[in-house]
Amino acid sequence: MNETILVVDDEMDFLDSVKRGLISAGIRDIRAESDPRVAASSVQQGDRYAVALIDITMPWLNGVQLLEIIKGACPDTECIMVTAVNDARTAVECLQKGAYDYLTKPVSRDELVSKIRRATERRRLLEVISVGKTGSLPQIRHKDAFAPIVTRSDKMLRLLKEAELHAASDVPVLITGESGTGKELLARAIHRSSPRASFTFTSINMASLTGSLFDAEFFGHTKGAFTGAEKDRAGYLESTHRGTLFMDEIGDLPLDFQGKLLRALQEGEIIKLGTSTARKVDVRFIAATNADLDKLLARGGFRKDLYYRLKGAWLSMVPLRERREDIPILINLFLKEFRGELTGQDIEEGALGLLMAYDYPGNVRELRSIIQASSNLSQKRPIAVRHLPEYIRKSRPKAAVQAGGNGPIMPLAEAERIHILQAYETTTRNKLRTAKLLGIGLNTLRRKLASYGES
Repeated sequence: MNETILVVDDEMDFLDSVKRGLISAGIRDIRAESDPRVAASSVQQGDRYAVALIDITMPWLNGVQLLEIIKGACPDTECIMVTAVNDARTAVECLQKGAYDYLTKPVSRDELVSKIRRATERRRLLEVISVGKTGSLPQIRHKDAFAPIVTRSDKMLRLLKEAELHAASDVPVLITGESGTGKELLARAIHRSSPRASFTFTSINMASLTGSLFDAEFFGHTKGAFTGAEKDRAGYLESTHRGTLFMDEIGDLPLDFQGKLLRALQEGEIIKLGTSTARKVDVRFIAATNADLDKLLARGGFRKDLYYRLKGAWLSMVPLRERREDIPILINLFLKEFRGELTGQDIEEGALGLLMAYDYPGNVRELRSIIQASSNLSQKRPIAVRHLPEYIRKSRPKAAVQAGGNGPIMPLAEAERIHILQAYETTTRNKLRTAKLLGIGLNTLRRKLASYGES
């Protein structure tokens, strides 16, 4: 999403004042034009803006005409009209033609910044809502930022696009999902695709902050604040000023610390141990958990006010069993990591079939560990079934292939494996009866079962 702010006014003093006000508020992607014809030409030639601040009374092209041009070329640009005369009729006309809001000069800096941020947030939310409603897959613009998250899953691609849209704002993000799904990877991608990318990303395991350690580590302390405090120390919040603070396992944070965290989120300020002076900090918060926060809320183990504050945007990671089309890609990625360049024959079909059918309670992290261990055992030869962990070799598919399913197409070798093993179980593991049931030779069945790790 383009975050550029377009400001159009024929009064140079007003343009300069707006630019200074926005820059002082941290909004630096600004294009200022004193000639509305230049602004109109820019939009018609394909330039796109998040918000347009338009003066109504201008020579050559008035603000209402420019509004119509911008909304016609780029309907998702939020337009805020500005005029020196408080005219209700003109305001209504502008709103009817698609303007987001209407301001009367003189405009204070705080009011202007507030209106622009609200307009930007509205545009972002509309884009988030539209993700998933379109038939085509969304395009990730910050590809480098999201490159470490390897996927071709529709579900994951839509999740990444939603994360990218949230990254453009300062809204707190709550990432939920099972262990091993890559919650911290997503948090880092959000940071790298945000306006805060050039500042610090700090990752904290909240379960490790216990007792007095929470105040000292989170807020910092002055020299002599407690025994052992030999010098002043900046806490996580102060050292992450203007950056992103990632709080992993937020569900494990004790209740008495949750109130202190809430105040930091709400007020944007800290008080170091050993002082009574509040200090402002500018931090973007991302929290993650594999716990069920709704159950924690019901039991009184998590504060509702903190929960809803953190859940400004909610992203739920997709478990690996719901994105099986990513398994072969991830296997190749991990094989390349552990072996270097691939030969094209680094895993046998039977082993791949088993890995495709397994449910991965530990998700991507578990798959990586499996490939690392199997690669060690195979000693640079293709990974075969015998190299896989026993629990993978002995695993049973929960369901046979279903025609007309919406999931990824299962490899033919895996469909065959499932069919043979189900027949083998049906005959109470009698090989002769199984061979007759399947209409194949006994030796053929024995070879198949041996390749599946069955004796």
